[in-house]
Amino acid sequence: MRYGFTTGSCSAAAAKAAAYMLLSGKIKNSITIKTPKGIDFNAQIVEIKRTEQAVSCGVVKDGGDDPDVTTGAVVFATVSILPSDDKNGLKPVIIEGGEGVGRVTSPGLDQPVGNAAINSVPRSMIENEVREVMELFDCRAGLSVVISVPGGEELAQKTFNPRLGIVGGISILGTSGIVEPMSMQAIRDTIYVEIKQQVAMGHMEIAVAPGNYGLDFMQQSYGFDLDKAVKCSNFIGDTIEMAAELGIKKLLLVGHIGKLIKVAGGIMNTHSKEADCRMELMAATAMRAGCGEKEVKEILECLNTTEALKIVKESGVKGEFSRILLEKIYFYLENKAAGRLETECIVFSNEEGLIGETAGARRLLSEITAENNEVNQ
Repeated sequence: MRYGFTTGSCSAAAAKAAAYMLLSGKIKNSITIKTPKGIDFNAQIVEIKRTEQAVSCGVVKDGGDDPDVTTGAVVFATVSILPSDDKNGLKPVIIEGGEGVGRVTSPGLDQPVGNAAINSVPRSMIENEVREVMELFDCRAGLSVVISVPGGEELAQKTFNPRLGIVGGISILGTSGIVEPMSMQAIRDTIYVEIKQQVAMGHMEIAVAPGNYGLDFMQQSYGFDLDKAVKCSNFIGDTIEMAAELGIKKLLLVGHIGKLIKVAGGIMNTHSKEADCRMELMAATAMRAGCGEKEVKEILECLNTTEALKIVKESGVKGEFSRILLEKIYFYLENKAAGRLETECIVFSNEEGLIGETAGARRLLSEITAENNEVNQ
C-alpha cells in the first residue's frame, strides 16, 4: 500500500519553497525535504504568490492509501522577513498558524494553551528547512512563517480536535513525516493525548469507553455524559497501560456487551480482526450461569450479543449470567492493571439497558463526576 506525507511534511516543504523564493527572487515549482523517517518528500509547489515583502505557496496533502480527511487539502506557508533587531547571533524563525489551523484552548496537549496547533516535530521540521535556505543565501534577518489550511475549520469537525479543545481548524501533525496506510498508531497516539489532557486538568480518576455508543443510556441511568469519557476504541489494554504510565489512579471502563464480552476472555484488543469469540464467551458464561445444552447451542449460532442475551433472559439466568460476566471482566482488568491503578466496569446493551456493574463502579463514577465538577468550577 502507498504511504503518504503528513501535514507537518507539507508545511515544512511549503515553508522551504516560500523561503527559497523570497530570498532568491526565483520561482520554485518543486522542493525536496527529508522526513524524520529518513524518506525524501519531493513536493510539488502550487498557488505561488510573490511580493517584495512575502511569498506564499502551497503543497497538496496526500495521505497515500490511508483514509485521511485532510487528503486533498492545500497546506500553505507564507514567509516574510522580520524587522531587523540589529543584534548579532542566530536570527529567529517565528512560526505561527493562520486560517484553518487550530488553536489550543485546553492544557495537556503538545503545545501550550494559546499556541497554534502546530506540534513540536512539525515546528522543528519547518525551522530546520527554513534555516537551511537562510544559510544558503546568507540571510541576516529573521523570518516569519505562517502556516494556513483553507477549509481547515470544516475539516477539523471530522477529527478529534473539538474533543481535545483545539478550535478553529486542523492540527499540523506528524512525528515521522509520513502517513503509514491504515496505521493504528495514530489512534493510540490520540488516546494517549486524551489521557494526558485529563491529567493536565487534574483528573486522576477517568472514565473510558470504546465510543459514544450508549450515550443516552449513561445519561438517563447515571446522569453521566459519556462524551466526556476518554475514547479508547478497541485498545482497552493499551489504554490501561497508558493510564498507568501517566499516573491515573482509578479507571472506569464503560461499554456495550458486544465489545466488553471479549474482555471477559482476557482479550484486550476488541477489534474483530484480532479476535471475535463473542458467542463462544457468551455461551461459556451462560453455561456457567445454568443454561442448558440446548440454549448454549442456540447461543453459539447467534449472530450478535442481542440475540444471545434474549436466550439468556428467557432461560431465567440473566442475574447469574451478569454476575459471572462482571466477575471475569474485573479479573482481567485488574490483571492488566497489575496493581498500578484501580479498575471498575459498567456493561450495558441497548435493548436490556444495564447488564451489570462491578462492586465499586457506581462509587467511582460519582467520584469522577465530582472531580470533573470541582476542576471545572
